[in-house]
Amino acid sequence: MQESQAQDIAGDVLLWLCAQEELLDVFLAASGAEVDALRTGLQGGVPDPGLAAAALEFTLMRDETVLEAAAVLGLAPERLAMASAVLAGAGGMHWT
Repeated sequence: MQESQAQDIAGDVLLWLCAQEELLDVFLAASGAEVDALRTGLQGGVPDPGLAAAALEFTLMRDETVLEAAAVLGLAPERLAMASAVLAGAGGMHWT
């Protein structure tokens, strides 16, 4: 997967997450992001890459959330995990 594809998936996940009222509140609390930063990050239709990657990581924390997001986005759940790995790069790989 190319990095641009991974960024697109992360952006789509962020947009999906914004429509999930309960999850969005938890994401904002967990990430420390604020609603104004989220709005700014979504201006112009291109989500902030860091915020999008954080939303992807947040989504991957629970199987149910991964499955729901993947279904809505029309992707295999593995694609979300692959996008996260690509965005994390070699520094995000853990072998333990």
